[in-house]
Amino acid sequence: MSDNSIAFEKDRFQKSIDAKQTDLFILKNKNGTHAAISNYGARWINMFVPDKNQNLINVIAGFDTIETYQKPSAAYYGATVGRYANRIADGIFTIDDKKYIVAKNNDINHLHGGHKGFNAVVWDVITIDKNTITLKYVSPDGEEGYPGNLEVFVQYTLTDDNEMVVLFTATTDQVTIINLTNHAYFNLNGRGNINNHSLTINADNYTPVNKNLIPVGNIVPVNDTPFDFRKIKKIGENINTDDPQIKYGNGYDHNFMLNKKDNALSLAASAEGDISKIKMDVLTSEPGLQFYSGNFMDGSNVLTNGTTDDHRTAFCLETQHFPDSPNKENFPTTILKPGDTFKSTTIFRFYY
Repeated sequence: MSDNSIAFEKDRFQKSIDAKQTDLFILKNKNGTHAAISNYGARWINMFVPDKNQNLINVIAGFDTIETYQKPSAAYYGATVGRYANRIADGIFTIDDKKYIVAKNNDINHLHGGHKGFNAVVWDVITIDKNTITLKYVSPDGEEGYPGNLEVFVQYTLTDDNEMVVLFTATTDQVTIINLTNHAYFNLNGRGNINNHSLTINADNYTPVNKNLIPVGNIVPVNDTPFDFRKIKKIGENINTDDPQIKYGNGYDHNFMLNKKDNALSLAASAEGDISKIKMDVLTSEPGLQFYSGNFMDGSNVLTNGTTDDHRTAFCLETQHFPDSPNKENFPTTILKPGDTFKSTTIFRFYY
């Protein structure tokens, strides 16, 4: 097997942030597949998997220094996002008739946990071995406006089946809301535009948004819309249509309601690189999937392959609860109570 992986220098990820030390941790399996995780933002840095010619391709769009991930334009790449992933309308939600106000860091809305979400803190490394790392963060009561002391764990496991298993667990001492996701940016070719990637999403319905990308509250069929990915099609096939929803997002930036029962682990989506022929299945216990087609990527940052993160050079498949769920009674609840444990599992499986 030819190894085209980039030599990541650990010292580029070693820095003191908020009086805590960041580092880079390498996971490997018996196939030569390997991945890097940083405790800055509990972040998935890279993933080298074999293509059809047995060359290792980095399928994660990311960077080779911690300083790049500290830039606003690179803040969410590969990160664990919370306390609430995605958007909350007007930065306001209510629990038991008490109003909470969180940061408006996305125009008039709250996005991905606020000014300093879980992506921008240094997590503690609890355990590490050749194929598994467990990280922990304690979010204090009142952080970014959220109630309750929240103890969060994320575990990354690289299996011998070329799967990255991401497991979240969390507990709280007050009633709060929670929505966690991994925000990896994928390019299964390793570089270039992603419009010719093939994609399927196992969803009969999606949640339309307003011009501020907040769900309007209804759940509508994907049938006869650009959002119908139930049969395989290219990401770019309908991405430039005049559909108002596509216009709002400048492409896809929408939540899909997955076809599933309860919290069962099931197939959410599948993608394939048109050049590498690397395939990726995404399985999750979550009820929703945010498909983001890299609409706001603008070339501000140099990727590890030496190219820049230009418009639509990567896509995201963020397994999650729905955006703005705290303000939508008909959406799956994101309430977490003392004595309960939040659990979420997502598997990213790579093959050719």
